[in-house]
Amino acid sequence: MTRLGRADLLVADAGDLCEGPCWDQRTGTLVWVDILAGAVHVLDPRTAEHRTHRLQMPVGAVAPRRGGGWVAAVERGFLFLDDGGQPTGAVLAAPGQPPGTRFNDGACDPHGDFWAGTLAYDGTPRVAALYRLGADGCVSEVLSGVTNSNGIAWSPDGATMYYVDTGLGTVDKFDVDPVTGTVTGRATLIRIAEGDGLPDGLTVDADGHLWLALWGGGCVRRYTPSGELEAVVELPVALVTSVAFGGNELDDLYITTARQGLPPSQQRAQPLAGSIFRYRPGTRGIPVASFAG
Repeated sequence: MTRLGRADLLVADAGDLCEGPCWDQRTGTLVWVDILAGAVHVLDPRTAEHRTHRLQMPVGAVAPRRGGGWVAAVERGFLFLDDGGQPTGAVLAAPGQPPGTRFNDGACDPHGDFWAGTLAYDGTPRVAALYRLGADGCVSEVLSGVTNSNGIAWSPDGATMYYVDTGLGTVDKFDVDPVTGTVTGRATLIRIAEGDGLPDGLTVDADGHLWLALWGGGCVRRYTPSGELEAVVELPVALVTSVAFGGNELDDLYITTARQGLPPSQQRAQPLAGSIFRYRPGTRGIPVASFAG
């Protein structure tokens, strides 16, 4: 077991609900969102230059576009941004998205499609969904009956998709069609025991192992491709939200955390809540896929 502390701090006081870390290889920067603040943060770890783009709406995740700029999962759909973080058009609505829901985590698959899902603000179960934004700009619903759509990632060979519905407390895996990128054969790979926290964001390393953040669990866990727990990285905060590999060699693991909803007493006990941590686990990640549209 590894324990992180103040020495592993990258950005203190990074936000209330930091999520969706993503390494931009084009610029050598780390990007993350502060969801309810509607903020997209961009940090150069080498120089500590830190820029913030405010979208005036909640934002759950962003991913780079092959042609430049970004695609973002915002409260009511998808939004394209230029390299300066400014919208370049209207929000692309998600079909059938019910009121009282917002988009949460998302990522691009190796085919260049952007996947992101929703949750209900009031926590109502099974009213959310997982959507897929194609390079042609069409939005389709992939999964319905979701409670809290969260982490999503693909194996190094692209043959398996991993998906977290926090409401179920599981990490599921799907078979991926090599031509179309569609998914089938859903099966539960990891089930988090009650009291250990809730599965949140995840990423996959170059060896095919999964790194999973546990909201309320105060840690990141590494699992084998067969779902066996292999390592635990403890943090000095309870609300660990997501993870992403980055750095020039993709050997830095960036970990986002939150303080949203913590009562004052817990915030005082966890002064580093809402910070970004950096850990060097001795393994590398895989390059971030970009949106083809």
